[in-house]
Amino acid sequence: MPAADVFHGAFLIPYLVMYIFGGLPLFYLELALGQYQRSGCLTVWKRICPLFSGIGFGICIIASYTAWYYNTIIAWALFYMIDAMKPHIPWDGCNNWWNTNSCVTVYERLINHSMLNASHKYELNELVNLSIANLKINGSGEVFSSTEEYFYRRVLQIQYAEGYNNVGPIRWEISLCLVAVFTIVYFSLWKGVKSSGKAVWVTATLPYVILSILLIRGLTLEGSLTGIKYYLTPNFSSLLSTSVSENFLNV
Repeated sequence: MPAADVFHGAFLIPYLVMYIFGGLPLFYLELALGQYQRSGCLTVWKRICPLFSGIGFGICIIASYTAWYYNTIIAWALFYMIDAMKPHIPWDGCNNWWNTNSCVTVYERLINHSMLNASHKYELNELVNLSIANLKINGSGEVFSSTEEYFYRRVLQIQYAEGYNNVGPIRWEISLCLVAVFTIVYFSLWKGVKSSGKAVWVTATLPYVILSILLIRGLTLEGSLTGIKYYLTPNFSSLLSTSVSENFLNV
């Protein structure tokens, strides 16, 4: 679980420290070296010092690893987008082949959570007379939302994996989405600055447009200010926790 979800506003303090004293200087250094030497990462370090040639190759290897797992996440998003075009959203219910008996919808999970944490003890006849359709009561208290089961049991199909030694069969649908993502990336970069410059108009502006829409929509929902206050209120005692340091270093 991300530290931002657990430690709220306290996460912003070490994050801003690393951003100001680590992220920005290194980013500016990369831009300055490239602009001054007018060369890529493979040759810029060789021109500075021949012994530093390996740094350029290391940067390329890291970028390759990063491209694989970032594009995998984008492939998941593409898979979601295709499934969302169906008449019925598959992660909205628990009547699909990948669902288990512990599956509940988001609405049912909220109802179950409020009942389990209520100070009032319900009698059996009260539970029977509840006018909530399809309410599931799990004796063990372990339930999974329909969205969780869709991701783990439909998208990843993790139920077929037996561990690190046997991760299950290749997901051909995800593989096709991954090929499509790499194809889009290739055609966005195959002409160098000419093609990437045009792609930047979409990749640089579209996320801000979508985030602005989500922000406006979120602020109009009931209880939004309570959630923002809960998220931004810092818990300073958590700054000494190693989990915070571990998570913000991974951001």
